[in-house]
Amino acid sequence: MDIKTTADKIQNGDRRALARAITLVESTRAQDRAAAAALLAELGTHRQALRIGLSGTPGVGKSTFIERFGMMLTAQGLRVAVLAVDPSSTRSGGSILGDKTRMDLLSRDPNAFIRPSPSQTQLGGVARRTREAIALCEAAGFDIVLVETVGVGQSETAVAEMSDLFLLLLAPAGGDELQGVKRGIMETCDMILVNKADGDLKPQAMRTCADYASALHLMRKRPQDPPDFPKAVAVSALEDHGIAAAWDEMQALATWRKDSGIWDARRTEQARFWFHEEVRAGLLAQLTSDSAVQAQLNALENDVALGKTRPGQAAETLITQFFPRNR
Repeated sequence: MDIKTTADKIQNGDRRALARAITLVESTRAQDRAAAAALLAELGTHRQALRIGLSGTPGVGKSTFIERFGMMLTAQGLRVAVLAVDPSSTRSGGSILGDKTRMDLLSRDPNAFIRPSPSQTQLGGVARRTREAIALCEAAGFDIVLVETVGVGQSETAVAEMSDLFLLLLAPAGGDELQGVKRGIMETCDMILVNKADGDLKPQAMRTCADYASALHLMRKRPQDPPDFPKAVAVSALEDHGIAAAWDEMQALATWRKDSGIWDARRTEQARFWFHEEVRAGLLAQLTSDSAVQAQLNALENDVALGKTRPGQAAETLITQFFPRNR
C-alpha cells in the first residue's frame, strides 16, 4: 500500500480507500500495524468530527434509531459515518456483521458510510481499533461519527472514552423500569433515549422517561454537564418522533462543552486513557509472542488448572522474571 496515495484518496472522500484503511488498522499482523501507524501519521489530526457513542440492550432498536437519525442528519447536509461493532463468537470467533442489511436506506445514502466490525476479544462493547477507525472517518471529512456498541449490558463503558457524547438507548416495559440505575453505564451516559414511544407503549415510555430523568439527577452531577443535564428524552425510531428534539439537545450539550473548555479537556483525557490501554495490550502481545515465554505460560497455566498453584501466584512468577522488583 502506498501510504501517501492512500491518505490523499481518503482525504478526498474515496470510500473504497477508507474501507481498505479500516481493514488495515483492524489487522493484527506486524507489517499491517506498521503501515497503519504510518497512514494515521500521514493523515494527521486536522479534521475532527462530532463523535457520538450509542449503547443499549439487543432489541431496543439501535439500528432503526441510527438509520432514522442518520437520514435526518444527511438531509441537513451533514456527512455521517457509522461504526457498528458486532459481537464475536467465543467459539468460532466469527461475527454476523449485518448492520448494513438492517440500515438499508442509510447504507444507500451517498452522504453516509457504514462499517461493521467484529468485537473479537475486546471487552467494553467496542473493538480495539475503533478509535483508529474514527480517526480515519474524520480524515475522510465526515461531520458525525456514530459508534454503535455490541449492546450486551452494563459494562459497555469503553465507548465513552472515545466519544464526545454517549447515548444510552432503552425501551419501555422492560421489567424493572429502573434496572439501569447501577454503577457503570448510567454514570457515564450523557443522555438516555427511551425508544419505542409509539402505539400502546407510548404512555409507558413517557413514564419510563420521567423515571430515568429523576434518577439521573439524583445519581450524580458532573462538572462537564450544564445544569439540566444529563437528561432523558422519549423517541420513536419507528414513527420518526422526538429524534429532531434529541439532536437539538445533543447539539446544545456539545456547544456548552466547547464553550466551557470541557470539550478539549475531555479529548485530552481520552487520549491518555487509550495510550495506557495500548501500552497494556502491547506489553501482553510482546510477552505472548515469544516462544520461550509462551512455553512457560502454558506450563504455569497447567499448574493452575491442576491446582498446584494459585492464579495470582502463577502470574506473579511470570511477571517478576521480566520485571524484577529488586535490581
